[in-house]
Amino acid sequence: MAAGAAGAAAAAAAVEVCSAQHFEELLRLRAKSLLVVHFWAPWAPQCAQMNGVMAELAREHPQVSFVKLEAEAVPEVSEKYEISSVPTFLFFKNSQKIDRLDGAHAPELTKKVQRHASVGSLPPSGNEHPKEDLSLRLKKLTHAAPCMLFMKGTPQEPRCGFSKQMVEILNKHNIQFSSFDILSDEEVRQGLKTYSNWPTYPQLYVSGELIGGLDIIKELEASEELDTVCPKAPKLEERLKVLTNKASVMLFMKGSKQEAKCGFSKQILEILNSTGVEYETFDILEDEEVRQGLKTYSNWPTYPQLYVKGELVGGLDIVKELKENGELLPVLKGGNE
Repeated sequence: MAAGAAGAAAAAAAVEVCSAQHFEELLRLRAKSLLVVHFWAPWAPQCAQMNGVMAELAREHPQVSFVKLEAEAVPEVSEKYEISSVPTFLFFKNSQKIDRLDGAHAPELTKKVQRHASVGSLPPSGNEHPKEDLSLRLKKLTHAAPCMLFMKGTPQEPRCGFSKQMVEILNKHNIQFSSFDILSDEEVRQGLKTYSNWPTYPQLYVSGELIGGLDIIKELEASEELDTVCPKAPKLEERLKVLTNKASVMLFMKGSKQEAKCGFSKQILEILNSTGVEYETFDILEDEEVRQGLKTYSNWPTYPQLYVKGELVGGLDIVKELKENGELLPVLKGGNE
């Protein structure tokens, strides 16, 4: 029996989604059980590591279905669920997404699988310690930026009319804010209602303090108090100038030095590391405004982008050419003199 269960789990862990249609079929077929989908890429070593973690979890939880989906090979599904980096894990029950995990975090993946396998999409109801942990987490989240918006969806793609209106008001007033998608985390969604004693969404916080929901923000706008309550965003062009000059050699990429999140960024890191020149990086996946704005600022439509002393050198192809011609080191050292 045990060997049979382990064999079945191993088979489940090996299921590879080959098309959008195949993915939809899996959602229907596995609707009654928890389905964990690993969005991965063959060039990312952290994905191979997480596949091992997933195989181990499959042995421990034979009732859970584990599948792999190569993010760049099935772009329709990746775009639908806003997958911008790998590894990313989505959790489904009754054909609906109930949770998400971005990055190679084995302990967090284990925790989420255990939780959803036993209680579905509801938050755990155990002893006082998880409640304390949640309270600390909510405090950190509400203080994560000077102005934090808890909403349904993202500023680029709001998932409800109230959230859409809130984003429009904040953008109209050039207010700098970060956001959290409460649809991606049921524990936060329910916990924040109690934490703030505010039953609906969206919710806007400034310096960790609740300002209110859409009606309050509309009132503040009408009374011309909104601009005094919320921090104004610096002009994007000024911000990009500061960022491109943050270090003598600056690389704008997908991911970080430690963990590239696309093949082109990985290649350019390898080239820069081989020169021995010091450089800093900026993860454009963490900031959509910078990601889109820098394309216009530099008149360069793709990433990665390499800057020396605030001036654009180019992308991966240009850097490869400079290396082949023996010109890369002098260009980079020009930024470190």
